[in-house]
Amino acid sequence: MINELLGIGAIYFLTLVLAWPLGRYLARVFKGEKNLLDFLRPVENGIFRLSGIDARREMSWQQHLVALLTINLVWFLLAMLVLSTQGSLPLNPDQNPSMSPDLAFNTAISFLVNCNLQHYSGESGLSYLSQIVVITFLQFVSAATGIAAAVVVFNALQTRATDKLGNFYNYFVKSLTRLLLPGSLVVALLLAFNGTPMTLQGKQELVTLQGDSVAVSRGPVAAMVAIKELGTNGGGFYGANSAHPLENPNYLTNAIENIALVIIPMAMVFALGFYLNRRKLALMIFGVMTVGFVVLLAPTVYYELQGNPAINHLGVNQGLGALEGKETRFGAAASAYWSITNTVISCGSVNSMHDSFMPLSGLTQMLGMMTNAFYGGCGVGLLNFFAYLIIAVFIAGLMVGRTPELLGKKIEAREMKIAILVTLLHPLLILAGTALTAHLYAGNPTEYAGWLANPGYHGFSEMLYEFTSASANNGSGFEGLGDNTPWWNISTGVVLLLSRFLPIIGPVAIAGLLARKKYVPESVGTLPADTATFGVMVMAVIVIIAALAFFPALALGPIAEHFSLY
Repeated sequence: MINELLGIGAIYFLTLVLAWPLGRYLARVFKGEKNLLDFLRPVENGIFRLSGIDARREMSWQQHLVALLTINLVWFLLAMLVLSTQGSLPLNPDQNPSMSPDLAFNTAISFLVNCNLQHYSGESGLSYLSQIVVITFLQFVSAATGIAAAVVVFNALQTRATDKLGNFYNYFVKSLTRLLLPGSLVVALLLAFNGTPMTLQGKQELVTLQGDSVAVSRGPVAAMVAIKELGTNGGGFYGANSAHPLENPNYLTNAIENIALVIIPMAMVFALGFYLNRRKLALMIFGVMTVGFVVLLAPTVYYELQGNPAINHLGVNQGLGALEGKETRFGAAASAYWSITNTVISCGSVNSMHDSFMPLSGLTQMLGMMTNAFYGGCGVGLLNFFAYLIIAVFIAGLMVGRTPELLGKKIEAREMKIAILVTLLHPLLILAGTALTAHLYAGNPTEYAGWLANPGYHGFSEMLYEFTSASANNGSGFEGLGDNTPWWNISTGVVLLLSRFLPIIGPVAIAGLLARKKYVPESVGTLPADTATFGVMVMAVIVIIAALAFFPALALGPIAEHFSLY
């Protein structure tokens, strides 16, 4: 047990050590300062010339959003076309069929919005062409979209008063060329040298030790897995995701993948401090996120190492913890650690089956997605936190009897209304979707019998988890749920669209409004937003909003299931 705890401690420590210099590097990249990969500038200029884009032309916040939404619409149409016709297209050695319209709709949206909620099994559901030009491509560009949106907010928080917030395409392309592509190359090489396939050949026939003949799926796995983690995407090449021995062969690759999925969200927080020259603010944000992460991680590791009390009651020794649904090559602690890193971060990759975790572990996994503010995804994690930050500044300002200010910019009614709407959208989508689905199931359980492998408390948790994962742009699931149906594909697809773009539009709009305001120098009456005291205030806002919104639903699912075990 001690070795397992030391293992997850080492993974977190290495992530933190790498994230700090990466944050400094990203700040230099987006400020246009000299950096290690400046030799790629001719490549970037060539992309801009070919596209007819003037990367030096600064945009207003409205122009940023128009560019972002327009280019995402083009990617959606491309993805729908390929997925709906993949059975007739090349690079399909295993003869996988085309997707149905509702499944193609869900899959295209899911990967477009950086969620990667997979209602199909990777190796049997997609051709290699789809894996490359849809799945892998969208994992790169969706991550770059989130990072570019975050940099727009960075620009707006500077002291100058302006409506010009840089160029979206400049930030987008640099996110790809200076970060995601080189980083994914390093991760993919490490995975390939440890046994992850990287080929365009079809299934390989093998004979097992028992003498059985099996066909093992392979393909361009290493490249796809690298960006699924680094871009906080999460979609697995195989249906079992990173629990599959070819997608995640050993403890070393497990550590590499876990560091990859956390490092950019951490680094973006530090990049904010370096970009604005406000490191204390970045450390406050990082501290709040880390406290939230640890509060969710600790009980998860504890309960998974303790094992199932119902099995303990039978006198069965669970010295290795609750191993149902987990890989012994990782162990209970590393599986629990991954389950929290990928749910506080909007990366739905899994190295174990969340459906098999202890009930309160399922609760912490859902809370990580419900709060949606602890580290978060590439760029959008900071955008989600930004909404909570605005609310905390406004409330704290009223408490001390001053006009609320954030970094010298006054927070007024418009900004507050947008922040509240963005914050309340998340519970609305989760709870309304779950309630409507539970009503459909209860009204006709025979027709919808294939939905739930586990009725009762756990079945409710499965439905609640699915909408939580969709709304948080996470993508993981309680896989006791039969989710490849028109209802699940369409309903979660709509949730995916709303929960991705409205939480981007809202913070960018707030940032644009703040950027136009005159900078007010700090005085003795200014409420500082970079102190531990204010950090407690932000955490209180997050906890109160999440607890009030989600506790009743959690009481019906994982909490009730927990008490039923004793």
